[in-house]
Amino acid sequence: MDQPRIGFIGLGIMGKPMCANLLKAGYSLTVWNRSQPSIDTVVGYGAAAGESPADVAAKSDVIITMVTDSPDVQKVVLGPGGVIEGARSGATLIDMTTMSPSVTREIAEALSAKGISMLDAPVSGGDVGAKAGTLSIMVGGEAEVFERCLPVFQAMGKNIIHIGPQGAGQTTKLCNQIAVALNMLAGCEAIMLAARSGIDPKKMLDAISAGAAGSWMLSNLAPRIVQGDYAPGFMIRLAQKDLRLVLEAANELQLPLPGTALMNQMWRSVEAEGGGDLGTQAAIKALEKLASFSIHDTE
Repeated sequence: MDQPRIGFIGLGIMGKPMCANLLKAGYSLTVWNRSQPSIDTVVGYGAAAGESPADVAAKSDVIITMVTDSPDVQKVVLGPGGVIEGARSGATLIDMTTMSPSVTREIAEALSAKGISMLDAPVSGGDVGAKAGTLSIMVGGEAEVFERCLPVFQAMGKNIIHIGPQGAGQTTKLCNQIAVALNMLAGCEAIMLAARSGIDPKKMLDAISAGAAGSWMLSNLAPRIVQGDYAPGFMIRLAQKDLRLVLEAANELQLPLPGTALMNQMWRSVEAEGGGDLGTQAAIKALEKLASFSIHDTE
């Protein structure tokens, strides 16, 4: 077999372009999603539709899940009609959802009892990276399984790192989300100071993005803030799910993370006004509310 047959479960903002890149790399693909329109879209790319997670697993050597949260992964993998009911011994599940490291290990143990390997492989790079095939992928699980699945990862990402044993990928993703959240806050505060001082926020960003302050956030999301574009590459409500996982993990370790807790509350302020489905860059709205000033004010 030159290439493994791939199954893909979860066709959201990230999943659809990831499927497109797998098909471009020549993989055969069977897909499933909770809603039919997304299935139709990816079938239009050249994939086949599965009838259930179990059906997808039965037709695949490697099954990828990219859903929302730990309970969703548990349902599509271990629940009725789930992956565990269809996958053969020797198959591999790659879970690319951002979820609890401890739940990841529980699912891996259940799959192992059926002879199914598992890698936890959350990603970073947002919809931009998913479309371009340049995602950063952080992987936990057995090194041998990782090496076997590396070509599959290479179809979707560029920076692919095996971190360590089961759950290590998820823990690394939580570290990533801390850095992303606080970088977002820093960018929003810089934009607020520029706008309130009467200088052009776009020129400010052009000036600082090429220096020590430069970051993915300043290059990709800060310009959207200046343009008033709050369309989601990644929704606030999903970012909040990730920060909940971060704070739960920190609580287990009795580890204080004051900056993460602050950003959780900033996004909550936006959620409280109905902004949970906006992009994470809408964090600026919380600062605008605190300052009684909009960056788009002309005065």
